[in-house]
Amino acid sequence: MRLITSLLLFVLISSCKQDVQKPSKTYKSVEIQDIYNDSLSIRAIELMGDGTLAFAANKGTYGLYFPKKEQWATSKQLYDSIPLHFRAVAHTSNDFFMLSIENPALLYKTGDDGSMKLVYKEEGEGVFYDAMTFWNDTDGIAVGDKIGNCLSVIITRDGGETWTKLACDVLPKAVEGEGAFAASNTNIKVLGDNAWIVTTSGTIYYTEDKGDSWISIDTPMINTVANQGIFSIDFYDDQHGFAVGGDYTKPTVNINNKMRTADGGKTWELVADGELPGHKSCVQYMPNSDAKTLVAVSNSGIDLSNNSGDLWTHISDVPFYTIRFLNDSTAYAAGKGRISKLIFKK
Repeated sequence: MRLITSLLLFVLISSCKQDVQKPSKTYKSVEIQDIYNDSLSIRAIELMGDGTLAFAANKGTYGLYFPKKEQWATSKQLYDSIPLHFRAVAHTSNDFFMLSIENPALLYKTGDDGSMKLVYKEEGEGVFYDAMTFWNDTDGIAVGDKIGNCLSVIITRDGGETWTKLACDVLPKAVEGEGAFAASNTNIKVLGDNAWIVTTSGTIYYTEDKGDSWISIDTPMINTVANQGIFSIDFYDDQHGFAVGGDYTKPTVNINNKMRTADGGKTWELVADGELPGHKSCVQYMPNSDAKTLVAVSNSGIDLSNNSGDLWTHISDVPFYTIRFLNDSTAYAAGKGRISKLIFKK
């Protein structure tokens, strides 16, 4: 614990259908290098500061990877002697945050001494938080499944020291059983003062004032049964976004599971419909790609598009839950039992 405490302190304190377009860069393959292996389900990773990678997983395990030294520091967070299951992490310039699923929901931040401090607790039937992120060093958001008539959304305005749950009269009314998939910590995307939350009902919740007011946007994403919906969303800029989903129990089904926007999320169009890939749990734009290069991961492996999602290539069978880009050719990905470094090749 002393190792991760000191390392945390050091790092955290210092730190409409379109024609197929020709991409500026064309990637064709990926090299995968495992950098961490353990008997964990790792669904939440976060790049921090100078490229340091943070993760949180089940069994209460969390940690940091220092790529320059190729060194790991890991620890465990218990609650009443019970290991916790984390699927949501976030960071500011000074602090690292992790949020457990299920009842009770427990949100921790880095304390003054580098250890993890409990800053929010929520108990009750149906409590299940799925993802978390920050607009800036002051304002942050986490989202969970429906309780009562709305999704569970908590907001901080003081850098994560305190969190407040939004009342249902602030949020759109949720449909029965609506929630979010805690698959990759990417069912929220923030950009500027905006945020988009994607749900199991194929709906997008949108705010342009950092969560003070919200509207809901219908999309064509498949959502006829509980196993379906939008799993992940990313925006390259304030206009160009992409979302993936499908049915995780039928991963080869590729109808109504990939969609794109070019107007900031107001309208969405299906792309590559009836074509690969099928279900995906996480999608990310490659940096410096002019909103053309996308990578999506899931238990079925890695798929890549060089033309804004019109056409996709399956480049690996290695399963992952989530991915984050370090630069325009390198990413980290995590899944069952592993965290890997991915190097994309032209």
